[in-house]
Amino acid sequence: MPSTTHLPPDTPAARDWVRILAAYRDPNTSRSFFELGVTVAGFVALWVAAWYAVQVSWLLALAIGVVNGGFLVRLFAIQHDCGHGSFFNNRHLSDWAGRILGVVTLTPYDVWRRTHALHHSHAGNLDRRGIGDVTTLTLDEYNALPPLRRFMYRLYRHPLVMFGLGPTYLFFIQNRVPLGLMTAGKVYWISAMVTNVALAVAVALIAYFGGWQAVAFVFVPPVFVAASAGVWLFYVQHQFETTMWEHDPDWQLHEAALHGSSHYDLPLVLRWMTANIGIHHVHHLYSRIPFYRLPDVLRDHKELVEVSRMTMRESLKCASLDLWDVKRNRLISFRQARLAA
Repeated sequence: MPSTTHLPPDTPAARDWVRILAAYRDPNTSRSFFELGVTVAGFVALWVAAWYAVQVSWLLALAIGVVNGGFLVRLFAIQHDCGHGSFFNNRHLSDWAGRILGVVTLTPYDVWRRTHALHHSHAGNLDRRGIGDVTTLTLDEYNALPPLRRFMYRLYRHPLVMFGLGPTYLFFIQNRVPLGLMTAGKVYWISAMVTNVALAVAVALIAYFGGWQAVAFVFVPPVFVAASAGVWLFYVQHQFETTMWEHDPDWQLHEAALHGSSHYDLPLVLRWMTANIGIHHVHHLYSRIPFYRLPDVLRDHKELVEVSRMTMRESLKCASLDLWDVKRNRLISFRQARLAA
């Protein structure tokens, strides 16, 4: 499992990294357009291939759609950079690119940008949980629940729900309204409703020209795969054994960013598909760094490579972690909680 014990004694403090990482914040406009163009081209090419394949074999179209889920993850990652204002130097260009991509990813851009900003400002704070994060109870909170609510929490944390039913509900249903921002202002309702209308028109056109088969085997598979993969990525970026959670006033923003976010060291192909989002501890320390400059940070500052680093094999253990043990400062499983009791 990831560990934070590899930092040399002369490593800068978490807060000091902000000044160091500022050197990597400026996006290259040509590079940004290239990354966006390559990703859109790949997504469209596979989408068209699946459209023609469905006329020959539903299974072939489904297989192409599964692969295309990787390109949809990358489009979401670019939308993510747009939300942080790190993809283009021009904020308006970033926002409109994000809004257009939000239709493709089924994610209202302005709603997501706000909730994600709250996630960044509160990550690891036990007193600010609830918006933009994976619901996580402490061991004491869980033990204090009545039996039915314990069961519901266990059901929520079950891998089949967390990475299967949950992502489907999140992207197909929950994203249709500005949940968490219902009374925060009309801009969030406009974002959700405009995205919904554009999405409805797109699905109607797909059904009109391609029938239900195109909807079921061309449109849905990439979304389902990308949703599940995206939730998994977000999960392992913060839900690992040695992550960091603190109550106010012990919680510190930069410490939580560095030690409460993982370095998910993926194979090269998956690193490309996920737009380096696995270098999440650096991203949380300085979210204005474009995704394509994150590897430069690890190249130049090798002391950050091993911070909370985990491989794909190691990350599988994260799926069994469910509760934050305040006394031991680590995430534990329900089984460990029973043994502790």
